[in-house]
Amino acid sequence: MKARAIVRFVAIPAVWSAGLGMWSPFSGAHNVLSAQIPRPTTKFQVDPSWPKPLPNDLILGPGSGVCVDPADHVMIVQRTAEIKETNPEQSVEYGPSVVEYDAEGNVLKTWGDPKLIPAAIHSCAFSRDGNVWIDGQDDAVVQKYSRDGKLKFDTSDGTIKGKALDASHELLNRPTAFAEDPSNGDLYVADGNGNHRIAVFDSSGKFLRQFGRLATKAEAEAGAEGVFKKSIHCLVLSNDGLVYACDREGRRIQVFDKMGNYQKSMYVPRKRADIPGRPEVTTLVLSRDKVQKYMYVGTPEGRIWTVDRESGQVVSAFGRHGTMAGEFYVDDLAINSKGDLFIAEEGGRRMQRFKAVGKD
Repeated sequence: MKARAIVRFVAIPAVWSAGLGMWSPFSGAHNVLSAQIPRPTTKFQVDPSWPKPLPNDLILGPGSGVCVDPADHVMIVQRTAEIKETNPEQSVEYGPSVVEYDAEGNVLKTWGDPKLIPAAIHSCAFSRDGNVWIDGQDDAVVQKYSRDGKLKFDTSDGTIKGKALDASHELLNRPTAFAEDPSNGDLYVADGNGNHRIAVFDSSGKFLRQFGRLATKAEAEAGAEGVFKKSIHCLVLSNDGLVYACDREGRRIQVFDKMGNYQKSMYVPRKRADIPGRPEVTTLVLSRDKVQKYMYVGTPEGRIWTVDRESGQVVSAFGRHGTMAGEFYVDDLAINSKGDLFIAEEGGRRMQRFKAVGKD
């Protein structure tokens, strides 16, 4: 039986938290959100002083991915190589493709050999051995680097120009995300913008299994279980062994066990009650408590939704589109040990920290 998220709706007032200096996106005389949002959250407050500027007057480029290590160091991967190639006059403005910050937002390291860093770099994840995984859509590869930028592992040439058959045990086709199993080092790869599957490899790169495929038109319209309408845009592995995948155009989160058995689907609402249907889902992270009670889900509509992981009930939300501090166009999310959220923005060409200052 397909599980569905349970959402309860109550009216909410316009909110301005003077103590936190937070503006609520749900205020206004013509607010149609009150029938859609359980309540705006006051848990997260943007920190406009984070991160510190890059040295030598360099600036951040399109931020496609962000990840956090056990010491709360934050890494952003950005598509600056493409800018430098297409706009050589801007080559002196942007920093390298990879930037690592300490917990306070100070720049620790920048690196990224343009000859090695994959084209259309998409996401990052820290490995249990202290290294970092990076993928690239246009080169169709997954790579592992040391923390100072030395290439340690490469899936070699991808199959970006080949037909997407969801079948190869060696080649990927536009991978978008990954998650490492801390118990054994197995790597779950969302091979999701060319192929439409989740491929699993052991720590040496040996193919183990795969699950998911491209839905037929009828399956997509019916919301069939275990198939993807188009892109798999995020992948998260929970402490209790569940795999969460963003079925972006399917407008849902699909949940599997590690062997690929479908468990349920989860959903979030639109940003306004007058917009029909459901939004696309592009990214999510799990709260850092032991049971990972909450999911924080990002959508292209400029919302971060807090969702109870067990019931699927939407608890709260925050955010809106824009370029001011606290506004965003979310591409990727990460969370640290304190529960702070980090948002990477490709269009906004920046990263923002939202400090956890309360409870949901």
